[in-house]
Amino acid sequence: MKVKDIMKRCRTISEEMNVMEAAIIMNKHHIGSLVVLQEDGYETMLSGIVTERDILEKVTARNKTPSSILVRDIMTKKVITIGPEDYIDDAVYLMIQHKIKKLPVINKDNELVGIITSTDIIANSSEVGEFYMFE
Repeated sequence: MKVKDIMKRCRTISEEMNVMEAAIIMNKHHIGSLVVLQEDGYETMLSGIVTERDILEKVTARNKTPSSILVRDIMTKKVITIGPEDYIDDAVYLMIQHKIKKLPVINKDNELVGIITSTDIIANSSEVGEFYMFE
């Protein structure tokens, strides 16, 4: 199975958004991450990813005010990505190797086309499957 077969549409935000706004979007859509994009006038590029864990460790646990901190200050900047034509096994390998749970999917034109998460992989696993996850 390929990444494109199970990837989902991802929500994106600007790195200029504050952490409170990002958390509201995550909560509203019941998601654990947002892909951060930066526009340079000519093109939009992937610049990071912000996760619930980033907010917890870098804001909440340090007793900082979410509305006063920008996403760019807490996001993970070195983003590991995968292609839509790559195999799910490759995604699993990258997640284990880098100890991450989310992989933005970038096509060969360097465009963001989706995201794949460890939950997506588990839900589509022939050994586990959705039936067992939501029983």
